[in-house]
Amino acid sequence: LSIGHIGNYAVRATETLAAEGLDVGHYDMRFCKPLDEEMLLAVARRYRAIVTVEDGCLMGGFGSAVLEFLSEQGASLPLRRLGIPDRVVEHGTQDQLYKECGFDADGIARAVRELSAKVAEVEREKLLG
Repeated sequence: LSIGHIGNYAVRATETLAAEGLDVGHYDMRFCKPLDEEMLLAVARRYRAIVTVEDGCLMGGFGSAVLEFLSEQGASLPLRRLGIPDRVVEHGTQDQLYKECGFDADGIARAVRELSAKVAEVEREKLLG
């Protein structure tokens, strides 16, 4: 899930991951308030995990709003938020800053791979008891 022009990076990451054989999708939420609750519920039903991407602050941002909504709905799927961390971020070009904060196309793809591996590990452990 992305919001804003950062979705262009998410699209590139999605294309890379799909080429690797991962079952991924990209949803551009367009706005944070009000949240598109129907879309969020459809995404939560369709996927085993969610990654949110925003070029704003993580604390109190889009990803937090998604997490709060899904929690209130009783959804219990893993969610990883990508955005600007709660620390000083040095000056640089947009591409440099996105890379530093981990939400350029490569960073998004890496986060999805890592979350996918964690979900697969948890599912294996459940099967093995």
